[in-house]
Amino acid sequence: MCAACGVTTHVPVLENEDGEPVVSSSGQAKFAALRNPTCRIYLVGGMLAMMADNIEHVITYWVLWQAFHSTALTGFEVISHWLPYLVLSPYFGALADRRDFRRLIQAGQLLFMAVSAAWGVLFLTGSLHVWNACILLILHGTAGCVWSPAEQLMLEDFVGTPELPSAVRLNSTARSLGILFGPVVGSALLLGLGPVKGIFANILFYLPLTVLMTRTEYTGHLRHGLTPKPRVGLIGAARVFREVSRDRVLISMIVLAGLGSFFIGASMQTVMPSISASIHGMSAGTAYGVLLFANGLGGVLGGLILEGTGWLRSTVRTAVWTTAVYGLSTVLFAWTHTWLLAALLLVIGGICNLAAMSITQTIAQLLAPRAQRGQVVGVYGVFANGLRMGSGVTVGFLGGLVGLRVSLGLSSLALVACTVAVAAYLAVVIRRQAAAVPGR
Repeated sequence: MCAACGVTTHVPVLENEDGEPVVSSSGQAKFAALRNPTCRIYLVGGMLAMMADNIEHVITYWVLWQAFHSTALTGFEVISHWLPYLVLSPYFGALADRRDFRRLIQAGQLLFMAVSAAWGVLFLTGSLHVWNACILLILHGTAGCVWSPAEQLMLEDFVGTPELPSAVRLNSTARSLGILFGPVVGSALLLGLGPVKGIFANILFYLPLTVLMTRTEYTGHLRHGLTPKPRVGLIGAARVFREVSRDRVLISMIVLAGLGSFFIGASMQTVMPSISASIHGMSAGTAYGVLLFANGLGGVLGGLILEGTGWLRSTVRTAVWTTAVYGLSTVLFAWTHTWLLAALLLVIGGICNLAAMSITQTIAQLLAPRAQRGQVVGVYGVFANGLRMGSGVTVGFLGGLVGLRVSLGLSSLALVACTVAVAAYLAVVIRRQAAAVPGR
């Protein structure tokens, strides 16, 4: 029986000695997923690919600003990156249910490389225009959307269901490392090689994961087999969402991930320059670098704490309160003008955001019906990634009216309020489902 929902047909989510829902057994070895050698290489390859994704952002965003000085294009850079997730995640999730994961991962990586190469050609020939830049920005976002569902689902094939929580946590940590070091390496390539050579060099970071997918026997369906499944279009994706919504715990985890993305999401990077300019004790440029590093460091520490210490238990309750703390720490960050306190709050927020996202992702994947796991992960991608565009309204647009600090604070308060509502809903649902099971 699944302790997270009280339904006897659910088996993967376990219960600890206190009767609290968990997604891993208390006796599981720390860093258990690393015992699989292919998984170790896969995590490194994923980290390098995520780093390359962020390197491309650093180089291309700098070149586009120097070429056009367009605030509208700056806004489109954010929209184009997340819009494919909002529209296409269910389709590529359903495709993962029916296809070899290796080929989908390779397709995403090859599209990433093709886009980097196209940027390099445009930079080299001086033929960069707004229209072709917009096309490449959309294709770059689409590459991430192709890659994401298969990348998440592949983890279970490596390590099996019992060690999936460990694999998800380590994968989230590896991606956080890529996000942390991507801007650093991107800046070094931009300054050391220039934008043309730098963007071409970036292609190399996508190669390890691409090569691994040609050499591994894991297909994503090796453990459980591949059975024919119907194609899923927009109507089918809506049907999957309706079916998912019947599992109250599952849909709560998906909604919880979406709340953090919608209210804060991608806004932290966009507000950082403005907030850095009003930080006391150091120059705006130095403060900007310190705050960016602190934000990335929090994600890395979150994964290490979750996986290696046991301080944060992988439970539904932990997912809820870490989301709330993420919102509260961002509220305080929006109001502080002291660099040390601001950096500390960003680290705390990064730890809690990583914990919340990895736990909700694991629970969603484990509770999803086996035949629809890819489709459910696709729906999760709509909320966790696609809704990041919403922060452009809740923080960006509102910030134009009341200031970015105020809009970030208000949006973060809204996240806390909605998280409290989800917590209250979950408490009622779990209590009712537990009461309906004999012997509980």
